[in-house]
Amino acid sequence: MSINRRDFLLKSGLGLGAAAATGFIPGIGYINAATAAELVDPLAAKQPHFPGKIKSVIWLHQNGAPSTLDLYDYKPELERLAGTPVPASFLKGIKTSTQGGVSKLFASKQRTWKQYGQSGAWFSNLLPNLAQHADTLTFIKSSVTVGATHDISILKLNTGDLNPGRPSLGAWITYALGSLNPDLPPYVVLYNGEQEPSAGSVNWSSGFLPAVYQGTAFRPGESPILYLERPDLRSAAQQRASLDLLKQLNRFGGDRRPSDTELRARLESYELADRMQTAAPAAVDLSKESEATLKLYGIDDPTSESYGKVLLRARRLVERGVRFVQVVSGYPSNISDQERRSWDAHSDLDGNHATQARMVDKPIAGLLTDLKALGLLDTTLVVWASEFSRTSWGESGTGRDHNPWGYTQWMAGGGLKAGFTYGETDEIGLQVADKEKGVDTYDLHATVLHLMGLDHLKTTFLNNGRSERPTVVYGKVVKELLA
Repeated sequence: MSINRRDFLLKSGLGLGAAAATGFIPGIGYINAATAAELVDPLAAKQPHFPGKIKSVIWLHQNGAPSTLDLYDYKPELERLAGTPVPASFLKGIKTSTQGGVSKLFASKQRTWKQYGQSGAWFSNLLPNLAQHADTLTFIKSSVTVGATHDISILKLNTGDLNPGRPSLGAWITYALGSLNPDLPPYVVLYNGEQEPSAGSVNWSSGFLPAVYQGTAFRPGESPILYLERPDLRSAAQQRASLDLLKQLNRFGGDRRPSDTELRARLESYELADRMQTAAPAAVDLSKESEATLKLYGIDDPTSESYGKVLLRARRLVERGVRFVQVVSGYPSNISDQERRSWDAHSDLDGNHATQARMVDKPIAGLLTDLKALGLLDTTLVVWASEFSRTSWGESGTGRDHNPWGYTQWMAGGGLKAGFTYGETDEIGLQVADKEKGVDTYDLHATVLHLMGLDHLKTTFLNNGRSERPTVVYGKVVKELLA
């Protein structure tokens, strides 16, 4: 008895209806509802593993590694011993192979310290505005990392690894949770200054995840998004017709290459760009903000103006549902001195940090005030982080070398113990005092994911037969930080 292909599929139960019922699609495998939705729209909103405390993250990378000894970590013993050799007991257990070698202990004579708020957190005179938020911040004063060169440690800060190729934290969150606003990228990168941040786009890459989850970089200045405006002679209907035709033609190739994530990301980018022509200009346009708001962010000061604009845009983006905003600090537009274009103060720490601190202090304080006033701080996590910090000893007599062994980072927002400090460094601020309380990049990432409602052990992606997760094979949630 002859049998045709249609009869065979119907009688064998492998028609499309049966495939949907069984959850199996030939060539793809077993799928669930979330996977099926991702095949149609990879940026569709997805459910977290458990109810999250926050919806968005503003990741403030302080590029160049500020000396947290000169910002948050007051050490009277360092001031007392300044100018003397480092006691051997403080160097025990670490490799001091950084470029400057170990010289005499250094404390700036321009630094004064004061406690703020009910928490009694210490701030130096470099951060008078941020100090007013002492009871909003959750300090991690036992941060540690691996590596002591900027590009390598910046890569670890953003992706969890020392080598290129892994997804950034923002890409993992976008992959796991999708988008809250289909008219804007779910993952945006902002920076101030004329140059792209150190090591560039590898720090907001999607790595082995589909390319659609990578960060979208917005330029500094009044027009952050290139080619966003439609040509005057082209109507919206004409553009839509062209995109529909392009989509149809591209799908001929895309259907034959379902694993080509670059092609899928390109198709999605065309559609997103079309939608962004309406939504994005409003998101980045600061002309509607009041004079009081502009002043709050320090946009009336040439030193803090460019960073203030970046942070005000960050607030406008999370207000519109952007999941992850990665902000990389640059330098003020009125600075030509190369030594002051990041926090990297191997010499003239006082001059460098005076500029950088003035650039970020008022804008970050303004961001926290604004988020709180708008009711957004409860659903937004602000993270102040850096690739490492700086040593207790001097370099060139007036600067500090790289320190991955113990430094301060902080967070603020929903789900945290506000006005709380976890861990501490030793008496000269060189190493973490209690190694059991050391918080590595992996732990920071695991904690951020937890606040988003994601278990870092269950946030996985199959790459070349290996189940990968954001924290590689490390990481723990620092539960002591959680409310």
